[in-house]
Amino acid sequence: MSNDMPEAKWNQVSSQVQIFWSRIDDEDLKRIAGKADRLADALHHRYGYTKQHAESQSIRWMRKHRDEYPVGERTPSPG
Repeated sequence: MSNDMPEAKWNQVSSQVQIFWSRIDDEDLKRIAGKADRLADALHHRYGYTKQHAESQSIRWMRKHRDEYPVGERTPSPG
């Protein structure tokens, strides 16, 4: 199973990345585009995580958010 996220789902949950990792900016989100390896690269760059830790965090976040809310269902508002 791929750790990437379908585009429709990514568009739905990408703002949640910035809530969880505030150093990820809008340009990062555009570049990541639902790809787990690109999120890992951004975490490595923005937070200085080791490659292994960044990949682990990326995969965990992608799986959780990919499976948590069906496409079309609204994600909860933060706060």
